[in-house]
Amino acid sequence: MFVKNIGLQYYRNYGLLRLTNLGDVNLILGQNAQGKTNLMEALFVLAMTKSHRTSKDKELISFDAPAGSAQIVAEVERKYGDLKLELTLSAQGKKARINGLEQRRLSEFVGSLNVVMFAPEDLEIVKGTPGIRRRFLDMEIGQVQPSYLFHLQQYQKVLLQRGNLLKQLWGKEAAGKELLEIWDAQLVEHGVKIVKKRKQFIKKLQIWAESIHRGITNGGEELKLLYVPSFGEREEEDEAVLLDKFMLKLSQTRDQEIRRGMTLTGPHRDDLSFFINGREAQVYGSQGQQRTAALSLKLAEIELIHEEIGEYPVLLLDDVLSELDPYRQTQLIETFQSKVQTFITATGVEGLNADKLKGASLYHVHGGTVEL
Repeated sequence: MFVKNIGLQYYRNYGLLRLTNLGDVNLILGQNAQGKTNLMEALFVLAMTKSHRTSKDKELISFDAPAGSAQIVAEVERKYGDLKLELTLSAQGKKARINGLEQRRLSEFVGSLNVVMFAPEDLEIVKGTPGIRRRFLDMEIGQVQPSYLFHLQQYQKVLLQRGNLLKQLWGKEAAGKELLEIWDAQLVEHGVKIVKKRKQFIKKLQIWAESIHRGITNGGEELKLLYVPSFGEREEEDEAVLLDKFMLKLSQTRDQEIRRGMTLTGPHRDDLSFFINGREAQVYGSQGQQRTAALSLKLAEIELIHEEIGEYPVLLLDDVLSELDPYRQTQLIETFQSKVQTFITATGVEGLNADKLKGASLYHVHGGTVEL
């Protein structure tokens, strides 16, 4: 998979931008607040139809946009042929086109371009909140399994409606509880699909992450990933069993949910734990161990996506190389060189392993303009 060119129109601080003849490794240099991360974000948004930095699409549109809209366009080389991808953002929503044909659903567009993003905040996957880890799972599974996105979107809609109903039921008799049972059935229907796909994904990710982590630590550490569900067992994947256990848990917590006005069980409450040599990395791991675990996870993503779709994704390294020590930098660079098209942002070459980045295409960003 290879991004041959990219164009932006009124995206963030960019007016009109077109970059052609992109290289295998693209080094994007510039001071802070000039637009480096905006360019990386645009590639991510084109892949996922949503930003990793904000949930508000209006923030992606330039204040100077004459039609109140922004556009990202790219030509992507795939093993089965080139694709022209277009994503338009406006107050009315998003429109996505593949080779000029508008897609009925955004989920049909996701997966046309696969990316792995590694940014400083991704170190929080190991030591941050459960919500960060759930978002990681949702993003990565969604771009290789479009059906996952469908079930996730439906689950979130039902979760919102069910939560509104729970708030209304406090202090009331049976009225409304029949409606709650209808929402329960829909919540469980989509929830078990999400949980099953997460467990399968983590099982595959574990194989790659464990091997990569062992290599980075010269065999000194063993990394384990464990899914922490809010119902059922970690390893259980049978949908019928998961459905029964989810329903049982909802019935057991119903009174508590009505009192609190929120759904307390389901994939929106699940978590992912990391263990290094049997100890939980979030609690007992050093900062270096947490960084190594996060790096192993990202490198494992690259290999897992290749395993799933038969092509390597595009790697986006946003101001992250300087966060890693020389040894981890070398491990990361040697992984993507000659294999994965990579975009790297940095304020300068200082702190980077310059010898390993010889031959990279250089771009300089200043005030929303890019110069070679």
